[in-house]
Amino acid sequence: MKVKEIAQAAGVNPDTVRFYTREGLLNPTRNPDNNYQQYDADDLRRLRFARKARQLGFSLPEIRSILDQADDHHSPCPMVREVFEKRLAEVEREIAELQQLRERMKSALGIWREMPDGTPDGHTICRLIEHWDEPALAKETEAFSDD
Repeated sequence: MKVKEIAQAAGVNPDTVRFYTREGLLNPTRNPDNNYQQYDADDLRRLRFARKARQLGFSLPEIRSILDQADDHHSPCPMVREVFEKRLAEVEREIAELQQLRERMKSALGIWREMPDGTPDGHTICRLIEHWDEPALAKETEAFSDD
């Protein structure tokens, strides 16, 4: 198979095939007649595997390690589980951080809607950001909006 053919068979674009080839995940041979790279069924299997692994969040070095272990006839499954468990914990931590950020943003926006615009005066740049987390200002803003 040529680059375009293996790319179509794996559901990726030709640049992905070329990238994985440069990274050593695929091992095409050279056609002696035209010097084109020729991919075989093993390359297609590896390309499909790499695509699925990327979809699950595995990095290129991790995919390379998995393939290396399989090439050495060792099961990469224990390593895959370990890496995946760590990755899942990282993703859950990132989601929690994003949820906290979302709440801070909603809180700030709620306060900012009631605050008047300010002009930089040499002491402040933007009151909205500089004072968003100060409870006294929030109460002052509430009192200001009650007038």
